[in-house]
Amino acid sequence: MDNIPLWVQLLALACLIFLSAFFAMAETALMAANRFRLRHEAKRGSRRAIATLWLLERTERLLSLVLIANTLLNAMAIALVTAIAINRFGLEEHVILISTGAVVFMLIVLAEISPKIIGARYADQVVLPASLVLRPLLRAARPLIWFVHLFVETLLRAFRVKPAGNPHESGLSADELRSVLLEAGNFIPQKHRSILLNLFDLDKISVEDVMTPRAQIEALNLAVPVDEIKQQLTTCYHNKLPVYDGEINQMVGILHVRKAIALLNEEDELTVAHFRALLSEPYFIPQDTAVFAQLQNFQELRERLAIIVDEYGEVQGLVTLDDIIEEMIGEFTTSTPSASRADTFGWDARSTCLLEGTTALRDINKRLGLNFPLDGPKTLNGLLLEYLQDIPDAPISVRIGNCTIEVVQVQNQRVKVAKLRQLDR
Repeated sequence: MDNIPLWVQLLALACLIFLSAFFAMAETALMAANRFRLRHEAKRGSRRAIATLWLLERTERLLSLVLIANTLLNAMAIALVTAIAINRFGLEEHVILISTGAVVFMLIVLAEISPKIIGARYADQVVLPASLVLRPLLRAARPLIWFVHLFVETLLRAFRVKPAGNPHESGLSADELRSVLLEAGNFIPQKHRSILLNLFDLDKISVEDVMTPRAQIEALNLAVPVDEIKQQLTTCYHNKLPVYDGEINQMVGILHVRKAIALLNEEDELTVAHFRALLSEPYFIPQDTAVFAQLQNFQELRERLAIIVDEYGEVQGLVTLDDIIEEMIGEFTTSTPSASRADTFGWDARSTCLLEGTTALRDINKRLGLNFPLDGPKTLNGLLLEYLQDIPDAPISVRIGNCTIEVVQVQNQRVKVAKLRQLDR
């Protein structure tokens, strides 16, 4: 050491600290890099992105390389500073302690904390050029890494730690992908993000959540006079109508309204038999069918309308392909010109909202930011009846969560209109 100039020794120390900082920064950048962006760049032919993904597929060996290099470099830096201090100030105990403390502090600041902060903040900018250096180093150090891993694996087996595969090879779960979409607000338009998020909900809800309830079904009764059937067909706003005989649980088929209109233009006298000849077989589904599964069933069976029945075979409602599509992208049509849309209500200036009892709780939660339970009743009327355990007489108010619900009008044994008031907005 006496024959080596001091400036050469200090230059060697700076190189050791720089290399240690490089490995620390590269390690953090590789762990924090955006893997979706890397895959995108790799598909476009980026050599640096391909090299980075190659390294990330070998995480255990990469970490071994970085830790071995960092340990060796830091040890060499400490030894060098200690040698310089002894050579300049003598072999004294306080000299060794002070020099060791000084170099440890330098390594913490210059070779650990600072480069790792840079690597975390600018991961995508750091990781691509760093991968071009680390990839050949990883290949060259393969024998050393293999030798070290012999002892590591023996130690892990002693503690019964099973080796795991690359954690990044497993796909994202639905909840993780949902989080990615929620955090991508600056990159995906609001409407597109809303549609994608709604897709994840299709497996969590059943057709009962999106169906038209039995009381609101517009259906054709073949037991009434033919003139009434004609009148209903001429004022119908649907393409298809469920058809029953006397009682709605006696479904006999589905009528294509266009075919029936063509039949009305004929001069021959019409009978119920003429309409029966136009019917197609009704498609029945259980009420707990998942919406996503039903969407697939519609596609496979080439159906657009299904009758929903309960465990006793009684009709509970109907669901159409349009209902499911609207659940994904939002309402774009209504059944009749006077039909209300789920997105036309909201809190007014006094934090109140007037709603029909048939309004779905899911729509209320979405539009008003409430948290009514969805595992029981599906409508506001059902929620009130379950809570009160009785058919209420207006006016009466109840408090559910941070909202009071005032029954404004009761008709036909059900709540027709209710007023919601938010307590703490």
